[in-house]
Amino acid sequence: MSQLGLGVMIKMIGGNANSVDAFTKAVGKTISELELGDDDALHFTFSDGYKMRLADEGQSCCESRYMQTDDDLSYFIGATLVSAEVKDAPDADYGTGDVHEVQFLEVLTSKGSFVMSSHNEHNGYYGGFAVRATEE
Repeated sequence: MSQLGLGVMIKMIGGNANSVDAFTKAVGKTISELELGDDDALHFTFSDGYKMRLADEGQSCCESRYMQTDDDLSYFIGATLVSAEVKDAPDADYGTGDVHEVQFLEVLTSKGSFVMSSHNEHNGYYGGFAVRATEE
């Protein structure tokens, strides 16, 4: 991963206690709705009405950040959320100074797991990820 951008550093300084709390509240709940929104965030609604959003909140100037998945999220409706893990992927180097970073978010449920990929394309002066859970 290249150097960290200001947005990521600010998130690191602020800690992630609120994110851990929001995610912990969701563990063990049954997923009733699940979608990748137009805001490049993963949105969960659980059978008890609790809502949670997972997104990369490390945006700095001059970056293009987006989230994708190749998995069928509708398959996981009715599953219980078990855990999630973030995994770094190698950076793509185009030889032009531009950098394309990818970080995977693997979400484990009672029906198996699905993988989201967070992308950060930038000019080499920004970087890193700050995947956070927030209660909606």
